[in-house]
Amino acid sequence: MFSSELLPVNIAGEWRLGGGDVYESLYPATAEPIARLNAVSLADVNEAIERAHHAFLTSGWAQKLPHERAAVLHRVAYLIRENSETLAQKQRLDNGKPINETRALVASAAGTFQFFAAALETLEESITPSRGPFVTMSVHEPMGVVAAITPWNSPIASEAQKLAPALAAGNAVVVKPAEVTPLMALELARICEEAGVPKGIVSVLPGKGSVIGDAITKHPLVKRVSFTGGTTTGKHIAHIAADKMMPVSLELGGKSATMVLEDADLDHAVSGVLYGIFSSSGESCIAGSRLFVARSIYDEFVTRLAEFANALRVGDPASEQTQMGPLITAKHRESIERYVALGVSEGAHIRTGGVRPHGDGLDKGYFYTPTILEGLTNSARTTQEEIFGPVLVAMPFDSEEALIEQANDSIYALAAGVWSRDFKHAWRIGRAVQAGTVWVNTYKQFSVSTPFGGWRDSGLGREKGREGIFQYMEQKSMYWGTNEQPLPWAGVTHRAWSN
Repeated sequence: MFSSELLPVNIAGEWRLGGGDVYESLYPATAEPIARLNAVSLADVNEAIERAHHAFLTSGWAQKLPHERAAVLHRVAYLIRENSETLAQKQRLDNGKPINETRALVASAAGTFQFFAAALETLEESITPSRGPFVTMSVHEPMGVVAAITPWNSPIASEAQKLAPALAAGNAVVVKPAEVTPLMALELARICEEAGVPKGIVSVLPGKGSVIGDAITKHPLVKRVSFTGGTTTGKHIAHIAADKMMPVSLELGGKSATMVLEDADLDHAVSGVLYGIFSSSGESCIAGSRLFVARSIYDEFVTRLAEFANALRVGDPASEQTQMGPLITAKHRESIERYVALGVSEGAHIRTGGVRPHGDGLDKGYFYTPTILEGLTNSARTTQEEIFGPVLVAMPFDSEEALIEQANDSIYALAAGVWSRDFKHAWRIGRAVQAGTVWVNTYKQFSVSTPFGGWRDSGLGREKGREGIFQYMEQKSMYWGTNEQPLPWAGVTHRAWSN
């Protein structure tokens, strides 16, 4: 599984060793190395961006007709599908997700490229209503070099979500993958190259976000940054962007509320709440980590929830029976353990979980059991701060007014879930909750055709959707004069000029 040979990185189409420190990528299920590579150096970053800018100007990628770029993106989608099992297994090794989940992520990446290829072929500019002797049009142009800074929790899907629309728009793209999960971005770069994306248009620059990501964001030739990750880093990027007058899209943290109303279908709700918080081992910005249950059904619901959570299969990501794999690193597991201890100090009772599992080979990896905490208020730190792990805080509510107030009482506003048989009731709650995405009687379902993003500290801007391509373009207005006479100016007429 492990080769000591250093992996090359992609610097504007050149596959070579980075100029930075050597580090190992570890398999979270066993803590064993799966790859060795060099981080890029700051000189590599500068070279990649300058060469990307040159490729943008000279390769002809930006000048291709939409259907010509779309054909290349369709080819990327085809190649992802053709190599789907290899990619899924590598994604499993990269961040420890169960194989069934990584297969779904690979399929999602292929679907993302296919969607943006189709959207590009049918994307229309607009002729705006005329207000004078001219025809007015709104058109869009590629920006140049744009940056995609991606997280470790769903690499191939996140990278496709940024890379596909940025390429569709005609840009050159510099991808900065998370330091601990560099493999999938490198695979996507190879596929883009094979599909016909010109040399230099795609770069992949692994390394520390605080060094490499910062340098990419600050570079004067980078015209846009799309970032998915922590709120603190997102705010730092926003400050840099403000100084550069550069647009950004930021998909940041979450502490999403899941609300089970008195009239909910409890079978559906139990399954959905479990999936919303414990799939991906809770390492998801949209995880439904705050649970509000109507008091009249609270005891029954949480009892059933704890029983099912305790029965979830935590184990080897290579097994198709595994539901929860390991956490990403030992350091991250320690952070989650500190939060659980904090919750207990704030008055929480651990209903289930809260420990490291043992046996069956789990001791070597970064595993943690699905955990449900009770007895906390919505104002507790454990309830308010993003844990980014398999920890659910369950609380009863007594009225709709109290429910909405508590659900909205958070610095985050990324997602929410409502469980109810009553359509009108669910609609009312869903509209009142402040969040970028609200699921009703389902959770954590996505469509690339539907815009995604957050409010408040959960970010700004939107990705996905048909108009997601425009996020990576500059809008331009064009006026075509239709007047028969020269424009009048200070009494000057055509006759005056002819004299």
